[in-house]
Amino acid sequence: MKITRFEDLECWQEARILTRMVYEVTTDGPFKRDLRLSGQIQAAATSTMANIAEGFIRHSDKEFIQFLFIAMSSCAEVQSHLYVALDRSYVDNEKFEEIYSQADKTAKIISGLIKYLRTKTTK
Repeated sequence: MKITRFEDLECWQEARILTRMVYEVTTDGPFKRDLRLSGQIQAAATSTMANIAEGFIRHSDKEFIQFLFIAMSSCAEVQSHLYVALDRSYVDNEKFEEIYSQADKTAKIISGLIKYLRTKTTK
């Protein structure tokens, strides 16, 4: 399958799922009232999607790779914020694991794309 739009990228699709999951837990209950933390974790999740899209549209593998690294870092930021949410009892262990795993899955797919792009540019 030829990828012609950022929406075709599996990593963007998984980042979208991650963002949806983050918004589901942050717009309800005590998490909603912690505006700073909910805003930070929402921004990190959204940043993952946005940086994949922005990098893709640059049409330069070198620039795309830079944006993918930022997106991968945003996944780690989501995971770090999740620990605070868990410690504050904003999420239970099950929800923590579910979102953490989605962030991990997204980061691994991004990492795979980075490796592919690096080998493609060295050929």
